[in-house]
Amino acid sequence: MIENIGIEQFLILSTLMFFIGVYGFLVRKNLITMLMSVELILNAVNINFVAFNKYYYPENLQGHFFAMFVIAIAATEVAVAIAIIISLYRKIRTIDVEQVDEMKY
Repeated sequence: MIENIGIEQFLILSTLMFFIGVYGFLVRKNLITMLMSVELILNAVNINFVAFNKYYYPENLQGHFFAMFVIAIAATEVAVAIAIIISLYRKIRTIDVEQVDEMKY
């Protein structure tokens, strides 16, 4: 099934995901949606790793290993970010970026 899909389609998909993630990160004011945008950016990078590996070096698995490494790093990043967000919410009762920036701890 993947033989019918060219690398161009994967690159278009990952580019769209990347720029949607960048747009979401820059425009949103909620820390949770900003975190989701970062995850979208990382998943776009994973698509690139796997697609380039499949089409240019199908006998190797480096792209897959890099993608798994990025997934592991993203999971730890989410755990730390959620802990920070929960701590902020408990302290100042908001997760709006502009209100968090204005607060004096």
